[in-house]
Amino acid sequence: MNKKGKIIVLSAPSGCGKSTIINSILGSGELDLRFSVSATNRAPRAGEEDGVNYHFITTEQFRDAIAADEFVEWEQVYPGRYYGTLRRELKDAAERGENTILDIDVKGAMAVKKQFGDDALLIFIMPPSIEDLRNRLVKRGTDTPQVIEERVGKAEYELSFADNFDLRIVNDDLPVAVAATESAISAFIK
Repeated sequence: MNKKGKIIVLSAPSGCGKSTIINSILGSGELDLRFSVSATNRAPRAGEEDGVNYHFITTEQFRDAIAADEFVEWEQVYPGRYYGTLRRELKDAAERGENTILDIDVKGAMAVKKQFGDDALLIFIMPPSIEDLRNRLVKRGTDTPQVIEERVGKAEYELSFADNFDLRIVNDDLPVAVAATESAISAFIK
């Protein structure tokens, strides 16, 4: 019989390096992990494939799935634009013995933990400080000062959830943060 797969959730405020850490871990191939494929009601972009990048469904299908409680977590990110993690995606992978890593927000992480308990490891990637995060966002050069302040405000809110996570890793040195995250995941899935 197959060993049951585990679920790993990484959450972090924007600009903390969460996606970079996930991509580094998946790219190394050292751990037996698959990336969770979220569902969305947006149209595929050039080069995106259904079931690979996202599960592309209609707004009606997304709302029906919400009503049928088919999501572990979901969010209306912008008015009319939905993203979510289908429960069957995680359960089927776990039953096949596959370990799944998710890149979701703090509220979604809490929902995963509530539903999967000890089969889920929640890791929160933190900035060294709010001021450091603000500086990172400014250096990116992709957002207006107003958007940066909105992201910082959201980060302060997200940081209030940090104590609910199984592990908190401060990303003040990317290679160290990647190694710490990879080590924690390795210990969890063994």
